[in-house]
Amino acid sequence: MALQKLLHSGYRYALSLTHHPASAEDILQDAWVATLQAGGPHNKPYLFRAIRSRFLNQHKRERLVPMVSIEETALEWGVDDHLQDNDPLFAVSETALENALATLRPLEREALFLAVIEGYTAQEISAITAQPRGSVLSLIHRARQKLRHLLCVADEPREANA
Repeated sequence: MALQKLLHSGYRYALSLTHHPASAEDILQDAWVATLQAGGPHNKPYLFRAIRSRFLNQHKRERLVPMVSIEETALEWGVDDHLQDNDPLFAVSETALENALATLRPLEREALFLAVIEGYTAQEISAITAQPRGSVLSLIHRARQKLRHLLCVADEPREANA
């Protein structure tokens, strides 16, 4: 049961990076096979580092611009205990949220996923991603700002021209 939970978390993490279900499955499989071959520990930090490494190798860091149709990107994330119920970002439709997430850079999506969905602290994210803590905090802040802007603008009623 713990192994299934670990792999499910790994899939959600890979999906947050790739924003494409098939790519997330491929990266998770490659990372898990590498973990087994290396005899590595079966824990989140180790698996997440393996997933991230494969993602970065495949897409050469920030040069990736996700161009995936919403129909192909059916995120099946359940609301986790780490989500803040009073956050207006989670009161919007799933489609609007998917569209807004697709506009984020992969590094912003990754940091936001690790903080909000997985509940990691900035220091823990810094260790997983090998980025300075300040950069992690900036990525999370910018991602939240972009999402709030996109979702607030999308939710505003359009004025009818008289």
